[in-house]
Amino acid sequence: MTKQKRKSGPFQFMQFSVIGVSNALIDIGILNLLLILFYTDEKAMLILYNTIAYTLAIANSYFWNARFTFQHAAKGSNRQRVLFIIQAIISLGVNNLVFIGANNLMEIIDVPNWLRYNIAKGLAMFLSFLASFFMIKYMVFRKKRKN
Repeated sequence: MTKQKRKSGPFQFMQFSVIGVSNALIDIGILNLLLILFYTDEKAMLILYNTIAYTLAIANSYFWNARFTFQHAAKGSNRQRVLFIIQAIISLGVNNLVFIGANNLMEIIDVPNWLRYNIAKGLAMFLSFLASFFMIKYMVFRKKRKN
C-alpha cells in the first residue's frame, strides 16, 4: 500500500483525531478558564467565551493539520486559507448552536451549571469536529485529480 493511499483512509482520520484531542484540550480548557476567571450565565457571554475557545483551537488545528494530516495537499495558497476560514466559520456556527442548544435543554432539567457547560461543550466539540474533518478533507485540502 502506498503512502499516498494510506494517508487518505483511516490513518488520516487517526491523525486528524489525535490533533483533535489537542484542539479539544485547548477548546474546553480555555472555556473553563474563562468561566473560572469571569463566571457568567448570560447566553451572549457564553457564546463569546465559546467563540474565543473555539477560535484558538481551530488555529491549532490549521497549524498541525496543514503540516501533518493533509501535508500532501496543503499548499498554503490563498485559496486554501480562504476555504479554511469558511469551514472554520461554519464549524464555529455548528459549535455555538450545539453548545447553546444543549445548554438550554439541560437547563430545563436543572443540570448544574458547571456540568451543563462541559457536557454541552463536549457535544459541540464532537459535532463540529466531524463537520470540520469532512469540510477540510473534501473542500480545503482536496487534492486535484489528474486527468
